[in-house]
Amino acid sequence: MDLTLTEERNPLTWDIDTLPTLGMLDIINAEDQKVALAVRDELPNIAAAVDAITARMQRGGRLIYIGAGTSGRLGVLDASECPPTFGTLPELVVGLIAGGSAALTEAVEGAEDNREGGAAELVELEVNENDSVIGIAASGRTPYAIGGLQEAKKRGALTISLVCNSPSLLENLAEIHITPLVGPEVISGSTRLKAGTAQKMVLNMISTAVMIRLGKSYSNLMVDVQPTNAKLRERARRIVAEATGLHLQQATEILSACNGEVKTAIVAVLAGISPEHARIRLHEIGGYVRKAIG
Repeated sequence: MDLTLTEERNPLTWDIDTLPTLGMLDIINAEDQKVALAVRDELPNIAAAVDAITARMQRGGRLIYIGAGTSGRLGVLDASECPPTFGTLPELVVGLIAGGSAALTEAVEGAEDNREGGAAELVELEVNENDSVIGIAASGRTPYAIGGLQEAKKRGALTISLVCNSPSLLENLAEIHITPLVGPEVISGSTRLKAGTAQKMVLNMISTAVMIRLGKSYSNLMVDVQPTNAKLRERARRIVAEATGLHLQQATEILSACNGEVKTAIVAVLAGISPEHARIRLHEIGGYVRKAIG
């Protein structure tokens, strides 16, 4: 049988079921430590993806993840965290998973084998040349993701593969290949483990770096955070205080005067202008706080 790297048996864990719990966890931890090194090897490709995605998003494009099972769930997770963290519209970063929302909590029989279904999702989104589509699959051969990437390529979108095996069908469809080779899993074929961890790390890097490039941070502060609950309202106050040097009460007052807009509050204080002028200045330079304060 021709197994992919992610499906092979790991010779270091053959006796894992005979070990005491601590010994078992030691092995899992040792294998996990290999993941960051595998991701590090892919940093040039990840950087290329970030720059290419950013250029398209600056033209009005979207970032779209497509995958099945764990890979699909990780894409949906990353997409869902962008609006509260970076203040993006839900349609700007999109996660597609084989089987739809039901597949987030349970397996949907046969969904990942539906190549046409993956393509249809991209058609429904009317993907175009400004969009970027990342096909995510540990093995690189999931039909649903392959169908999606094929359709994306046909429509002129940027195509990126995120797989833990090479060569692969998905990799062959992509302009940019991100391939952290984490090796066989602790439990053979359980790609929710090292492969899933690698994918999560890469997606964290991509979305965070793209958002920084789009002006969604000032220093290391998430200045486009949307204060939609008590925790985020408190975070917004602390961000304004940290960025401006104001006491927390003063930050709260200026934030209130700026209708809860963190960026506006920071620019108003640091540039010494009114909230109205701060808002206009931010709009004129595309929302970049550092540029707005001169």
